Amino acid sequence: MLSLIVSPFYILGNIYVLFRFFHWLESCQEVFKRKRLKLTLAIAYSLLAAAIAIVTFLPANSALRRIVQLIANYWLGVFLYTLLVVIVGHFISLLLRRVFKVLPIDYFMNRRRHILCGTVSLLLIFGISAYGMYHARDIKLKEYTITVEKDAGGLDHLKVLLISDLHLGYSIGLSQIENGVALINSQKPDLVCLTGDIYDNNFDAIREPDQIADALAGIKSTYGVYACWGNHDVDEKMFVGFAIGGNFKKGHNPNMYKFLDRAHIKLLEDEVELIDDKFYVVGRVDATRPETENNARKTPAELLDGLDHTKPIVVLFHEPGELQSLADAGCDLLLSGHTHNGQVFPHTLFIRLAWENPAGLLKKDDMYSIVTSGLGVWGPFMRVGSDAEVVAVDVQFQK
Repeated sequence: MLSLIVSPFYILGNIYVLFRFFHWLESCQEVFKRKRLKLTLAIAYSLLAAAIAIVTFLPANSALRRIVQLIANYWLGVFLYTLLVVIVGHFISLLLRRVFKVLPIDYFMNRRRHILCGTVSLLLIFGISAYGMYHARDIKLKEYTITVEKDAGGLDHLKVLLISDLHLGYSIGLSQIENGVALINSQKPDLVCLTGDIYDNNFDAIREPDQIADALAGIKSTYGVYACWGNHDVDEKMFVGFAIGGNFKKGHNPNMYKFLDRAHIKLLEDEVELIDDKFYVVGRVDATRPETENNARKTPAELLDGLDHTKPIVVLFHEPGELQSLADAGCDLLLSGHTHNGQVFPHTLFIRLAWENPAGLLKKDDMYSIVTSGLGVWGPFMRVGSDAEVVAVDVQFQK
C-alpha cells in the first residue's frame, strides 16, 4: 500500500490535488488568488503530505514524533480518498462534456456549479474519512462452523477464537485491546490463537505496554492463548513505510518475549504443542522474518512430521500461504492474518489478486484455511470495505 508513497505518483498526486483545491478556492473567494495566501496554504499542505517522511528524522519515542506519526497515519487515509474523489469527479466531468457531450464544454465554468461540485466533493471526502476512522475502532465478530473428521480425545467441538495483526504502536493501544479482549471473553473460548504482527516494528512506540499485556492476560480460555510471529514483529527503522537498516537478523526484541510472558501467551516458533493429548497447535515461522539459525525454516512436511495424524492439527501461520503444502502435510485448520482484507477500498479489491485466500474461509482438500482481516491497522488509520474483527470458529469433530 505504501509503495505509492515513495513513488513519483505520490508527489504528482499531491500536486494534482493541491491544484484542483486552489482552483475551487479561487471560485469561492477572490481572496484566494493572492500569492502569499496560496503559498501559506501550499506550505501547510506540503507539511501534511511530507509527515510520513518527516517522522523518520524526529527523536525516537518523543512526544513530537508520536504526534507527527499519528498525523501521518490519518493523513494517508484522507489523501487516498481525496485523490479518488477528485480523479473520479474530474473523469466523470470529462465524459459528460467531451465524450458523451450531454453537457456543454464550459458547463462547470459556471461559478456556482463549480462551488457546488467542490463542496459536494469535500463532504464526500470528509464523510468517507470519518466513517473509515470510526470503523477502524469498531470491532466485529465473525463466526464460522467447520467439521473435522477426527477424534479429539472425546471432544465434540472446540471453540477457537482467532485474532491477528494487532499492530500495537502509535495508532493501536490499550482501548482497542480491552475491547477485543471483552469480545473474546464473551464467546467463552476453548482456545485463542494470535497469528502475528503483534506490534508495529517499534516496541518502544507502544504506550502502556504493561497495561496492554495485563489486558491480554485477562483472556479466559480453557486451553490458553497461543501465538506465532508476523513480519512486523521486529524492530526496524522505517522510512515512508519501508524498513531501512533493520536489526531483524539479530532476533526479535527481547522486550516482546517479556511482554508475551506477562500476557500469558505461549509463543510457538516452528514448534508443536500437544494440548491435553487431544489436538495439536503448531506455530509456523514467518516467511519473511524467519529469525532462525541461518534464517532456515522447516517445510510444512518437516514441521508436521512425526505427529499423530489421527488427532486434529491446528496451524498458526501469519501469512496465508503454502496452502497446498500444509494441506498435503496433514494440517486440518490453518489460521492466518496479514492481509487486513485490503483494509481500505480499493486495496480491498486488489488484495484478491495476491492471495488464494485473502480473507474468510476456504477449504483446500481436507484442510480449512481461515484468514482474519485483523484487529489493528497498518499505515492509513482507517478501514473502508474491511472490518476490524475477532473470528470465532466452532470446530466440530466426527469420530
